Amino acid sequence: MQHNNVLILDFGSQYTQLIARRVRELNIYCEIHPFNKIPNNIEDFKAVILSGSPNSVRGEAVLHPDLAEIRVKKPLLAVCYGAQYLAHFSGGEVAPSNTREYGRANLSFVKDQEPFLNNIKTGSQVWMSHSDTIKQLPENGMLLASTHDVENAAYKIEGEQTYAIQFHPEVYHTTDGKQLLENFLVHIAGVNQDWTPQSFVEETVEELKEKLGNDKVVLGLSGGVDSSVAAMLLHKAIGKNLYCIFVNNGLLRKNEFHDVLEQYKGMGLNVKGVDASARFLDALAGLSDPEQKRKAIGRVFIEVFDDEAHEITDVKWLAQGTIYPDVIESVSATGGPSATIKSHHNVGGLPDFMKLKVVEPLKALFKDEVRRVGASMDMDKMLLGRHPFPGPGLAIRILGDITAEKVRILQEVDAIFIGNLKKYDLYDSVWQAGAILLPVNSVGVMGDERTYEKCVALRAVESTDGMTADWVNLPYEFLQKTSNEIINKVKGVNRVVYDISSKPPATIEWE
Repeated sequence: MQHNNVLILDFGSQYTQLIARRVRELNIYCEIHPFNKIPNNIEDFKAVILSGSPNSVRGEAVLHPDLAEIRVKKPLLAVCYGAQYLAHFSGGEVAPSNTREYGRANLSFVKDQEPFLNNIKTGSQVWMSHSDTIKQLPENGMLLASTHDVENAAYKIEGEQTYAIQFHPEVYHTTDGKQLLENFLVHIAGVNQDWTPQSFVEETVEELKEKLGNDKVVLGLSGGVDSSVAAMLLHKAIGKNLYCIFVNNGLLRKNEFHDVLEQYKGMGLNVKGVDASARFLDALAGLSDPEQKRKAIGRVFIEVFDDEAHEITDVKWLAQGTIYPDVIESVSATGGPSATIKSHHNVGGLPDFMKLKVVEPLKALFKDEVRRVGASMDMDKMLLGRHPFPGPGLAIRILGDITAEKVRILQEVDAIFIGNLKKYDLYDSVWQAGAILLPVNSVGVMGDERTYEKCVALRAVESTDGMTADWVNLPYEFLQKTSNEIINKVKGVNRVVYDISSKPPATIEWE
């Protein structure tokens, strides 16, 4: 796929993925690589962006990119740490700021008739996040913009297509950030805006046809967005040679196994449903540690999936719904800025006895792009709008050990909560929602009788990518109706609480 348009070099900023998402919103393809692992095909990239970093250019651990094949040769945009790096090592001066410059600021000076700042006016809001500041511009540096507190907020280096800013154009709070990226990438670097869902589908299907030929491919469907979109792309490419397996681990939502199978029937996919509920519950018996529960579920899933895959003769490939954040999070720059955030279940997690080649049609896409690609293939809006649901399912929403009765209780509670979110038009304004069964009993009164029953917590968060999340301020009346319905209809529950923790510090799931 010849879309290697923009290279983003990551210096460990928490905002690097956001830069990539903003670039993609301009219909421009980009890739993130660690600053010390510049790809060999550098000539294929039309522009380069240097990210921010928690490090200081004045400190011991200065992150030195090799810019020999980039500087002067390619249009270059340096953000925050990148801007300070260019200044510090090119004849300028970077010093500690008197106060940490963090948060909203407004441009107090914008250079006239400067293409980089086209359609950006004095007073435009920007977002600062740094403890160092550029006191003196580098050699041949020309001032382009200032704020009240930061004189050298933006500059360019004359004789080069090199631009630098001390604020973050990628965050929502920088109101003209998208315009600035467009000015640099489209009008200065001349990058084509040809990265669209339609072009992705066409090119991916062609690539899959070429790569897979007449080979058989097996895919584990989860009922979620990623695996479903991956399945449709493969179906377009290889048709009946795609074998989908949907495993019921007994920890799905109420009626989900049946409902999802029905939904897939309408998509023309070759799907086999496997009810392995009892096998999973047996493996979980007596386990209460979250990590042990995850491992048990993962082990049994692989065993069940492998049993089913062996029923299909001559399978060569395993398809996975890996998406771009999974890939980024699983790559750590050796000696670089960021340690691996997590070892993701979709990347390199195959057991040795499954000797299959892996195909990952979505590994270049962010979650919102996966949904847009699905929409361009006319997939069901309900399926594309589904909330994320964890692989281990309700097992990590039942704190403590798992029993069939606890699963039943939580399925009933969850069905009421999710059903009401849809009924009251709140579902689409929530990123993810679910109920958690707590390992506590509390005293209650029902009729004239004293009860001693379970407590459940409801959780609803808003987010764009799940990396950070805020709890959703659901209407009190909605919570009141939902709580009453749960307590009246679900035998075994006498108390409902609402989780008002954000991520960080709390995670979205409780385990």
